[in-house]
Amino acid sequence: MDGHIRDGDDRLIVALDVADAVTGLKLAERIGPAVSFYKIGLGMLTGGGLALAQELKDTQGKRIFLDMKLFDIGATVEAAVRGLCRFDLDFLTVHGDPHVVRAAAEGRGATDTCILAVTILTSLDRADLDEGMIRVGDIAGIVTERAARAFAAGADGVIASPHEAAAIRALPEAAGKLIVTPGVRPAGADLGDQKRVATPAGAIGSGADHIVVGRPVWQAADPAAAARAILADLPA
Repeated sequence: MDGHIRDGDDRLIVALDVADAVTGLKLAERIGPAVSFYKIGLGMLTGGGLALAQELKDTQGKRIFLDMKLFDIGATVEAAVRGLCRFDLDFLTVHGDPHVVRAAAEGRGATDTCILAVTILTSLDRADLDEGMIRVGDIAGIVTERAARAFAAGADGVIASPHEAAAIRALPEAAGKLIVTPGVRPAGADLGDQKRVATPAGAIGSGADHIVVGRPVWQAADPAAAARAILADLPA
């Protein structure tokens, strides 16, 4: 293993997109110190996701990204974020509409939880946006504009594909803000349901602070080795 690789490099966030908290905890135990940051998504909410978040933080000292992608009227988003921030989360996602971001920032209050705004889901392409009646234009331009508006509304960072990371990083509004990129696949990996993807090194090189990787790690025969191989691909 290269000398610069270190266990627990928090630029890598592993998505625990498994059925329930018991499976997620067993997986985290298999991975051990190789990974320090985990994403728990909406799919595990009814499978004990919040309990898993607390377990990983309290007993293993892991960082937690709760990926709920909240969207509702402002008062509801504010109340939901206020409640979720009691779990001492590191990252929490909401949709990037300014009224949602403003409400989330208010709900976060004085806690340390970073509010990350979703721009355009990495599983979508222009045909999907047309079907959803999203305005015309290339995805990169729409994502960059949504990111700028989310930052102005109080977001601590954004979720965007690696394809848009460089353009977002170049925004004046992005100074001091986080860019977190899903849609990251090691070279040769199955793309799954993602459409706008890049390699781990490509994503970090484009300006991302963190990359999110799921199946290429947790479906591997040796998840810890898979995580370390991804870390080995990141620039020092």
